Amino acid sequence: MKRAEAEIIREYGPFADVEGVHGVTFDGERVWFASGDALNALDPETGERARKLDVQAHAGTAFDGEHLYQIAEDRIQRIDPRTGRVLGTIPAPGGGADSGLAWAEGTLWVGQYQARKIHQIDPQNGAILRTIESNRFVTGVTWVEGELWHATWESDESELRRIDPQTGEVIEKLAMPEGTGVSGLESDGGEHFFCGGGRTGKIRAVRRPKPEK
Repeated sequence: MKRAEAEIIREYGPFADVEGVHGVTFDGERVWFASGDALNALDPETGERARKLDVQAHAGTAFDGEHLYQIAEDRIQRIDPRTGRVLGTIPAPGGGADSGLAWAEGTLWVGQYQARKIHQIDPQNGAILRTIESNRFVTGVTWVEGELWHATWESDESELRRIDPQTGEVIEKLAMPEGTGVSGLESDGGEHFFCGGGRTGKIRAVRRPKPEK
């Protein structure tokens, strides 16, 4: 297993009226983050908040290329990013104990925080397709170039972990600096991860290790 220190290359925020950052996703241009009672769009170049949608946003956030998905208590909302309108909902697998959210392979991947699990679910009805076990609390979840990563935050320690999507075996770890929690995780599809900073109200960009060839 590979281990390294996470390289934080930029910090965004804190932002006015944002008490905490929960879910994080990326639509190809903007970073969206959940802040409890709103979804916010951040321009990663300027660091400015570009938009705000008034929707319940308590945990993980994802983007499928067209719609945003947002955990709100015990359900997952499908949202039109242009209008903020909720187009539909499905039950969340953890029944309110859910954390991270990601879109990959036509399905949603949902972290279950204290249960230390990641569920792959059907985005149409919420049915669980399979479950991966972790040995740490699961916060954010993301896929990038066939790699499954998840964030942990336990006992004031946070890591970004690349795991085998079949077995859950940890392949690679990036240790966040002491006292730096990760509440949500998303890749930009390339060299960066965006990490929610929990109650600090910040988002941190972390350099993604170059994939092995």
